[in-house]
Amino acid sequence: MNENTQTGPPSAAVTGMVDHVLALAATWTRWNGEPAHADGRVHTPHKAIRRVADHLVDHLAEMEARLAGEEPEPDHWHASLITTEADLAPFTPQDLDEARSRLTRLARIWAVRLEALTGEQLDDSPGEGWSFRELARHLHESVYYADAVGDLS
Repeated sequence: MNENTQTGPPSAAVTGMVDHVLALAATWTRWNGEPAHADGRVHTPHKAIRRVADHLVDHLAEMEARLAGEEPEPDHWHASLITTEADLAPFTPQDLDEARSRLTRLARIWAVRLEALTGEQLDDSPGEGWSFRELARHLHESVYYADAVGDLS
């Protein structure tokens, strides 16, 4: 996390993460098909995009359930433990366009939702778990998946 994600609005942590991921993803059309290995796991461009999107969706569902006074549905993602055949596919310019659309829209949903909450709601969030401010900052850690693939320019 950088200083801006620590002190800026929570929405900046999410949108900044997506901007970082997409900046790296713009270099992934050059990927040679060799997965990167970090922390005992396999990393590929498609897997990085999948994990970032899954993380955004998972915690968005958690936040919305908590705001509605419901228990969040437990996630059943296999996360980064598995590498699917789709994760190993070439990362094409069309895949980059799809990733941009998907992640930009998810980041915008997060930003709109977070900006609609009061400071009290961000810091004293209903239900169990991190406050929504902490949750947004946690999402910034999703840069890990993109950083594991790296800049391939």
